[in-house]
Amino acid sequence: MNQFRLEQLRNFYEEEPNDPFNVYALATELLKFDLQAARQLFEELLVKHPNYWATYYHAAALYTTLEEFELAEQTYQKGIEITSNLQNEKALKELKGAYQMFLDEREEW
Repeated sequence: MNQFRLEQLRNFYEEEPNDPFNVYALATELLKFDLQAARQLFEELLVKHPNYWATYYHAAALYTTLEEFELAEQTYQKGIEITSNLQNEKALKELKGAYQMFLDEREEW
């Protein structure tokens, strides 16, 4: 863990908590060592900034890690809907690919 980086990201978040990038950056850093804190921030993004499409990929992957498969599936589906509505083809393709991998792995469980 890079403590300096973490403190910088926390400072950015505290200075501008309504900037979705600041929340996202801190959440993705927290994924490395504090899943519950990361989850809290991803869920904040999903509620306050539902069009911040990058959240869906990481939030769904986190729910999968936490074995909350229904929530992961719902998150992937919502992300696919959002990126489709935003006409973000690259993000849509990435989310669909991640969702398909999730479904394939789920069949193996």
